[in-house]
Amino acid sequence: MDTEIKNAVSATDQDAQYDDKAKRLLGNKIILAHILVKTVDEFKGMNPKNVVSYIEGEPFISVVPVEPGLTNVEKEENGQRIVGMNTENAEINEGLVRFDIIFYVRMKDGISQVIVNVEAQKDEPSGYHILNRAVFYVSRLVSSQKERDFVKTNYNDIRRVFSIWVCMGMDESSMAYVHLAKDDLLGSYSWKGRLDLLNIVLIGMSNELPEHDEKYELHRLLSTLLSMELTVDEKLGIIEKEYSIVVDDRIREDVSAMCNLSQGIKDNTLAEVIMTMHEKGYDSAQIAEIVKKTIEEVEAVIKKRELVLA
Repeated sequence: MDTEIKNAVSATDQDAQYDDKAKRLLGNKIILAHILVKTVDEFKGMNPKNVVSYIEGEPFISVVPVEPGLTNVEKEENGQRIVGMNTENAEINEGLVRFDIIFYVRMKDGISQVIVNVEAQKDEPSGYHILNRAVFYVSRLVSSQKERDFVKTNYNDIRRVFSIWVCMGMDESSMAYVHLAKDDLLGSYSWKGRLDLLNIVLIGMSNELPEHDEKYELHRLLSTLLSMELTVDEKLGIIEKEYSIVVDDRIREDVSAMCNLSQGIKDNTLAEVIMTMHEKGYDSAQIAEIVKKTIEEVEAVIKKRELVLA
């Protein structure tokens, strides 16, 4: 295999592993609880620790297809037709677009539920507008409920849905809430039904770690978890001290793995820059000055890459 292809495959694999660990971290119930208290009206102002118990079961992470007709699965149990989330045969449907994280949340009344979807994006996509994709996802979260959460024409049983998008690499920290609104064009008839069924929350995060301030509370937590710059100890320190989150083995392992992958991604990117400059005729001293490394470190990268190419 061509060396450039090998490097591309390696980088893609590292990116995929990083994305997987990021989703696993965000999929921790205590992290989801912190997201819920800042985005879902029912839980605003609550202690995230008290919200954890309202999250039902284990969140589905990268296993539920978005595609129409594939989100649900039907099966028979004790002679009854059961419709549930499609989490089976993931390998057969490999390549399908899947919800990053999806889960049910029980409301404080103990009866009603909402469906929450959390999506993580490294940056704002250039190929399409992210709000358009969010509208598609939130629509799928509603339409896929038919025969699963409501049957026939029982439209009053539709669950509220939230699609929450965490977008990194933005110019500034931001948050926007997109929802239905009613404008009376003639008369003021009170139409029956719920305007609160569709909810989209867009969370924009800059590359800089936000200051320790209440208005940036969620952004600082998410930035800490997903940062490619902070060390394991720095991340765990902020999580434990500022957010009183008990760091269990799963969180510790995922944070450690993400930091290792981040370093690998940065090393690969730096090596590509060094080799590009080397091929364009820059000498080691010039490259070292530009990439802020020693001449010895630059020459070690060049030697290693040339040995692979030989």
